[in-house]
Amino acid sequence: MARPAKKRLGIRIDMTPMVDVAFLLLIFFMSTTQFKPPESVPINLPSSHSSVKLPESDILLISVTKYNSINLSLGAPGLDARIGYMEPDAKGMLNVVDFTPQNLGDNILKARLRNLNIRIILKADKNAEYGFVEDVMSVLQKINLNRFNMVTELEKD
Repeated sequence: MARPAKKRLGIRIDMTPMVDVAFLLLIFFMSTTQFKPPESVPINLPSSHSSVKLPESDILLISVTKYNSINLSLGAPGLDARIGYMEPDAKGMLNVVDFTPQNLGDNILKARLRNLNIRIILKADKNAEYGFVEDVMSVLQKINLNRFNMVTELEKD
C-alpha cells in the first residue's frame, strides 16, 4: 500500500527588516561620502595626452596658482594638511611665512625628513607664469628631487 504524499508547507520569509537595513546603509554611505574633496586653491590644469595614475598616499603636493603663489600640502590630495611655518617678528608675535622659491627647498627637505617615502607632485595652473613654474622645478633639481609628477587634465578627443 502506497503512502499518501505529505503536503509541503510553504515557508514565508519577511523581507521588511532586510529592506530597512539596506536603505539605512544606503543613506549612511550617501551622507558620509565626499565625491570630490574641496581644494584649498582652485587651479585650472593644463591639458595633455598622457594619463598616469597618481599615488594615493605619501605625497607632497606643490600647488602653483595663477597669481604665482605656492602652496604645499601633505597626504592625500583631498586631505590638504597644509604645511607652513611660523616665525616670530620683532614683538614676538608669530607670523605665517609665505612660500617662495627661495624658502621652498628647505620646507620640502623638512617634509622629506619626516617621511622618506614621500612623492612629489607638482600642480600648476595653466595661467601661471612659465618662468615661475620653472623656478619651482629648478628648486626641485637643486635639492636632487628630479623625479616628480606633474598634474594635467586629460584631453578629450
